[in-house]
Amino acid sequence: MGHHYLNQLFAPESVAIFGASENPESVGTLVLKNMLEAGFKGNIYPINPKYTSVQGLNCHPNLSHISEPIDLVVIATPAKTIVDILHQCSDHGVKGALILSGGFSDGGARGKRLEKDVLEVARQYNIHLIGPHCTGVMRPSAGFNASYSRGQARAGKIALVTQSSAIGNAIVDWAASRQVGFSAVVNLGDAVDVDFGDVLDYLALDPQTHSILLYIEGIHDARGFMSGLRAASRMKPVIVLKAGRYEEGSRAASSHTGAIVGGDDAFDAALERAGVVHVKSIAQLFSAAEILSSGISVNQNRLLIISNGGGPGVMATDRAIEVGLRIPKLSEATLSALNKLLPLPWSQDNPVDILASATPERYEAVLNICLMDENIDGVLVILAPQALTDATGVAQAVMRCHEQSKKPIIACWMGEDQVILGREILSAGNVPNFRTPDAAVEAFSYLAKYRSNQKMLMQVPASVEQQASEPDVEGARLIIESVLAQGRRMLSITESRAILSAFRIPSVPTILTRSPAEALVAAESVNFPVVMKISSPDIIHKSDVNGVRLNINSARRVRSVYQELLEDTGRNAPEARIEGVTVEPMYRGSNGRELMIGVVRDPVFGPVISFGTGGTAVEVHRDRAVALPPLNDYMIKKTICRTRSAKMLVEFRNMPEINFPALRQVLQRVSEMVCELPEIIEMDINPLMANPDGVVAVDARFSIGYPKGAAQPYDHMAIHPYPNNLVKHQQLADGTNILIRPIRPEDAEMEQEFVRNLSKQSRYMRFMQSLRELTPDMLVRFTQIDYDREVAFLGIAREDGKDVQVGVSRYSINPDRASCEFALVIADSWQNRGLGGLLMQTLIDVARQRGLRVIMGEVLAENTGMLKLMERLGFEKRKSEHDSGVVIVTKRLSNGNGKT
Repeated sequence: MGHHYLNQLFAPESVAIFGASENPESVGTLVLKNMLEAGFKGNIYPINPKYTSVQGLNCHPNLSHISEPIDLVVIATPAKTIVDILHQCSDHGVKGALILSGGFSDGGARGKRLEKDVLEVARQYNIHLIGPHCTGVMRPSAGFNASYSRGQARAGKIALVTQSSAIGNAIVDWAASRQVGFSAVVNLGDAVDVDFGDVLDYLALDPQTHSILLYIEGIHDARGFMSGLRAASRMKPVIVLKAGRYEEGSRAASSHTGAIVGGDDAFDAALERAGVVHVKSIAQLFSAAEILSSGISVNQNRLLIISNGGGPGVMATDRAIEVGLRIPKLSEATLSALNKLLPLPWSQDNPVDILASATPERYEAVLNICLMDENIDGVLVILAPQALTDATGVAQAVMRCHEQSKKPIIACWMGEDQVILGREILSAGNVPNFRTPDAAVEAFSYLAKYRSNQKMLMQVPASVEQQASEPDVEGARLIIESVLAQGRRMLSITESRAILSAFRIPSVPTILTRSPAEALVAAESVNFPVVMKISSPDIIHKSDVNGVRLNINSARRVRSVYQELLEDTGRNAPEARIEGVTVEPMYRGSNGRELMIGVVRDPVFGPVISFGTGGTAVEVHRDRAVALPPLNDYMIKKTICRTRSAKMLVEFRNMPEINFPALRQVLQRVSEMVCELPEIIEMDINPLMANPDGVVAVDARFSIGYPKGAAQPYDHMAIHPYPNNLVKHQQLADGTNILIRPIRPEDAEMEQEFVRNLSKQSRYMRFMQSLRELTPDMLVRFTQIDYDREVAFLGIAREDGKDVQVGVSRYSINPDRASCEFALVIADSWQNRGLGGLLMQTLIDVARQRGLRVIMGEVLAENTGMLKLMERLGFEKRKSEHDSGVVIVTKRLSNGNGKT
């Protein structure tokens, strides 16, 4: 309701510049110069006590000498002055500040203290900050350039958000030479307040922005980043370039998984879940932005290549395989049609080499035939200038095909002088065109990756309560709490098996023995052959100390092996505490494959699940796919298919296919485990043996610790699962049954129908504007939520044998993270029956449980029914300062000490 909370930072009507001067070396001088040259239409107020005028404008000593309202201050003065400036902002009602100054976290202990003081004052006065140590913000279409970058960015439809001033300036300069414009350019600097998540939230709703580019060096707040990223990605394409891709961080690896999963794996998994595209260079950044914002889409990743030479086609094919595209075989019908058209020796396959003599007519005919093939999703047309080549005529032919085709056509006109006119024709006809086969193939891969990741974005895995056979979460938690209370961080073999059992993961039964006699009894109990392992809380990998013996077939051998294990361990790990020796049956399954499922705690994104080839050589094979929980069956299938081991799990040679449902079930249980148990730091199930009969965990190890900052369930995760614990059945006073549950993406059609069926008056009361139905953007925004900063509850009733939405309540958490703003609407025929009270009380209860202190909303003064409901629920009322026709209703949920 109303402007976005960052509006004063990106669309100010008046700007004050602290540090503006006539000194050509001054940052403030350059900022004021840029603002004037950009043609800013609002008021600009230079502030510097040393001047009475600066660059032709009256200069003021401080904010108190300005009588007009100020939306934004740009600060280019020393760090020690900024706390005082923020106090001036509070007195003047300023709510936005760009801090360009350095000398904070980069200025040692004193600078860090200053940074803390600045942030505290800003939060006290509800002032939003970008920076410190940032270049500034540009909005070219508004003539707004509050930065000290040299030169002006062109106006366009791409937003750029970067953490690096140098990279941001380089990208803007790179874009200028290629006639690429921007809707916004934002340098976050140290991002002590406004971060990626906040800016993404703003840009998601910005009508001038059609696609978003991010340059990232590090993430401060994973939950905020993922929330903003997912919200923006639902509305428009987001492309990410990340630096430092191979740095694995300082986390010490205590498991196989920790040794093979690095920080970039987690980042890639996060981007996949966010529905965005990850690129590796600046050129790819703009190439992806161009093609993703063009409106072109694909169903799958099958690419057909047409070329007038063998070499370019082979180059394109090689690159397509490298980026994960499929090069499909031509159908029999396509082959037959091409054989009638093309002279020999054409290639008879994909890539389709139509020979150096290819005319525009041949290109057009081949292209029309290939576009009819159901085995392909898109076509790359390559032209290399040869003796008889008509680059212009072929471009016109491709353009005609493009206008009639539902499948994407991408062009590559190789060379320069001989193909310039052809490229201009393609560009005029909105045919994406590139100079090299590699660039063209990569562009198609962005379309395929975007589609795949957008499907991942739509997945909303449920929390554990929805599963048919619930795991014993409480039992597993008690085991972990007991171990932590003893001061231990590693679970024993038997404790690890107990956790697996609690989550219904099949494992080999294990018995801990403390003498050769006990070991013999255990071996006889589980039947020979058996496996014996040393049990020690100080030994992570038992094979490293020769602490494992396999395939023990006799009672006599059990006794001698017991002693051997003690002696070898004592020799190889003399400081290790020995608990005894475990005995377990030898795995007897046939046609088994060794797999591994692991968990690591990424320092930014929290728990990360990996899957791949198992066994003792797991670090050598390094075959893994990484996924960010929570997972569902679709995501689990994708994860399995991304590994090399996936090809060994299906039928090949004399090996039958494994039991895939059983494997997916284990991965689902591991996802639930890491969601529900924030104490898990690292985990290996290795090997997990899989065969046609099922799967069984042969060995497992857990590293645990007290969770940091996990005040609420799922706080340790970057993505909040669907909150099944909030689903409940209620009855109205007249006995009508109502289901109240959080909204899901698949509710979009039901939500749209609900709004359409509201009366004109009810729609106006809810949206405060005339509205027939929700726009596509609004529908996405309302139904695809993250369940962290926003919650929406549907009231659902049965009418004529089907579920019908009859009401909805929602809240969004405000930037202060302490209050939220609600909305409520009830179907006309269901009003005055108590449903509104039920939905609001549900909202209030959840807000209170999540530690929010205030819930508030805006209600039209004429909406007397809503105001009476708010009064019954204990809300206070006051008139809006900005609109006399609006009433602000507020309810305090706690007194600040956690008491309601």
